[in-house]
Amino acid sequence: MKNEDIKALSTNDLKERIAAEKEALHKLQFAHAISPIENPMRLRDSRKLIARLNTELHAKTKNA
Repeated sequence: MKNEDIKALSTNDLKERIAAEKEALHKLQFAHAISPIENPMRLRDSRKLIARLNTELHAKTKNA
């Protein structure tokens, strides 16, 4: 997800997306613990996406 797409989301959409990404990250981590996943960089990318979403949510709530 690009930064322009993240900035276009509303506050509620950001919260929903963060929850969905955290759930997906948890499932990836669980799958990786059982047997190594094919592309472990997906874990890092998922964490970074959650951080970008949280940053944008914080900026929107601060300005509102």
